[in-house]
Amino acid sequence: MGARSYHHGDLRRALLDEAVAAIAESGPSGWSLRELARRAGVSHAAPAHHFGDRAGLLTAVAAEGFDLLAEALAGAGGDLLDMGVAYVRFADTHRAHFEVMFRPRLYRADDPKVRAARARTHDVLHGGVRRAVDGESDTAARAAWSIVHGFAELWLNGALPAAPGDDPGEAARPVIRLLFDR
Repeated sequence: MGARSYHHGDLRRALLDEAVAAIAESGPSGWSLRELARRAGVSHAAPAHHFGDRAGLLTAVAAEGFDLLAEALAGAGGDLLDMGVAYVRFADTHRAHFEVMFRPRLYRADDPKVRAARARTHDVLHGGVRRAVDGESDTAARAAWSIVHGFAELWLNGALPAAPGDDPGEAARPVIRLLFDR
């Protein structure tokens, strides 16, 4: 991808978008701040000015990812099965964010924005669990998260057999349903 000339607008957003694109192309470790600056068409010092360092940029990616995941889960309407499907679809459509969010060694997990976004995601998930199991259950929440996260990881890594055009959310639905049919 060639460098684009950056002239105006939100440089922080442009750098964040370039980071997400770079992560999607080569994973969370396969790029540098200098490369992002080149891609955005700005000086090599611009990313450091906005994010401090690589961990700062990945912290912003994680915070944005948790916010997006909270929105996706809330948009599923409160049904835990539909929330699980939304989680798997989120992982598929926001793979770069997903690859960073659950690797806290890559970013500053204690950052206030990350903590707040992660708390929103937690609250939405636990709300769905409370409705599904008629009360709060940390074990049920861990089970639900483990199933959908595990399925998403297996799907993203090509470990599950899939026909072309398969929708990951619909492929996950019968697997997630097993959680409720016991």
